[in-house]
Amino acid sequence: MSEAVATPAHGAAPYKLEVGWERSILFVDDVSVSFDGFLAIKHLSLTLEPGELRCIIGPNGAGKTTMLDVITGKTRPTSGRVYMHGQRIDLTSRSEVQIARLGIGRKFQRPTVFPSHTVLENLELALSAPKGVFQSLVRKLSGEDAAKIERILGTIGLKSEAGRLAGLLSHGQKQWLEIGMLLAQDPKVLLVDEPVAGMTHQEVESTAELLRSLAGEHTVVVIEHDMEFVRSIAKRVTVLHEGSVLAEGSMDQVQANPRVSEVYLGEAA
Repeated sequence: MSEAVATPAHGAAPYKLEVGWERSILFVDDVSVSFDGFLAIKHLSLTLEPGELRCIIGPNGAGKTTMLDVITGKTRPTSGRVYMHGQRIDLTSRSEVQIARLGIGRKFQRPTVFPSHTVLENLELALSAPKGVFQSLVRKLSGEDAAKIERILGTIGLKSEAGRLAGLLSHGQKQWLEIGMLLAQDPKVLLVDEPVAGMTHQEVESTAELLRSLAGEHTVVVIEHDMEFVRSIAKRVTVLHEGSVLAEGSMDQVQANPRVSEVYLGEAA
């Protein structure tokens, strides 16, 4: 089995990704992105296994958000490809809508729920997104759909809030609802951007438990600056710096890397 070779940031030792792209759920293959001559991403390679929970960390400007933009089709790479299921599907040739329908779900840092609708209605809207808002609200849920929503409410811990307006939820609850709305669309991959920013300590703990529970059935990619939170959920961490992979491994391995401490963990501590 061949291996994907990651091109590290300047000054870092080269290394090979341990997971072969042939059995990956996502394979970012030597991607570069240039904005008016500025390389936001430089020869970035990344392999994600089905069902894993991966944390992506790095200083501001490291290319984390741009990487998610490329995966979801919002930004086209200057060079390189992003493949789903080995090399069977090239995401760089698909639109944002097509990529979402292939099973790539993205949650932004700020929750985007429908505040004037109930928690239940938000999930119904997400379940029937292609049918439009009006059709979703007037149609009757099938027994299968109702059971699915009930399962999602249990997963995100909002069963008791099902009839409450989303705009009245706490910040953490809105984040969980948005994750639930993504789950309603049966994603294979969940891309979650800074999920615990602004949360209470209890909400952070609940979010960690939620994300850990989603791994296995879904591949979960979390971008986060809270190192304590990252340590609580991640088996594998990828560090980006200046648009490239600087290091990858367990949290202990990453923290022991002198280059990582120099460029990021020192300022993040």
